[in-house]
Amino acid sequence: MTPLTSTSGYAEEADDLFIRYESRDHDALYSDVVDWFPHTTAPCDILDIGAGTGRDAAYFARQGHRVLAVEPVDVLRTRAAELHAETGITWLKDTLPHLKHTLSTGQSFDFVMMNAVWMHFDQSERNAGMRTIANLMARGACLFMTLRHGPVPDGRRMFDVSGDETIALAKRHGLKALFSARQGSLQAENKARAIEWTRLVFEKQA
Repeated sequence: MTPLTSTSGYAEEADDLFIRYESRDHDALYSDVVDWFPHTTAPCDILDIGAGTGRDAAYFARQGHRVLAVEPVDVLRTRAAELHAETGITWLKDTLPHLKHTLSTGQSFDFVMMNAVWMHFDQSERNAGMRTIANLMARGACLFMTLRHGPVPDGRRMFDVSGDETIALAKRHGLKALFSARQGSLQAENKARAIEWTRLVFEKQA
């Protein structure tokens, strides 16, 4: 049997993911953390790690920001680029923990989005990944991320990662926790399985 990886299962479920993710209202989905999203009139540089269907990348691009949308799954990345043709989005194939292609751009980012990604990596990968992310963030930049808790779907690789562990790891890399909350899923199919999410916001210190 082929070992599961951080991206296992996503290509096979692409059709369903585009239906589910693109049907969600962005403002309602992030209403409790939106105050930490970029709101300046000047364009910001945003990194969307695990950009998936491109829903969040497109939202930021429509606000006039420059988005580097990183997605390792080919079918998601190519379909998302077709669906969201906003000129402010650059698509890149890359993956944690090292994001070597992203680092090679030489960019630093004002905001990092990492939705439903972190729990796919084991402890050693998370240790390396947090260092990579912190190195890509400009001083004062914010990182928003979510952690999934609950039964692991067939064909996926996930780890039970707590908010406290993630806060402690981020602190070691100069990222201060600004917000942490654990709550039930909003999706009906996830509610039935008692799936919960931790939502976190960090700021890079001087």
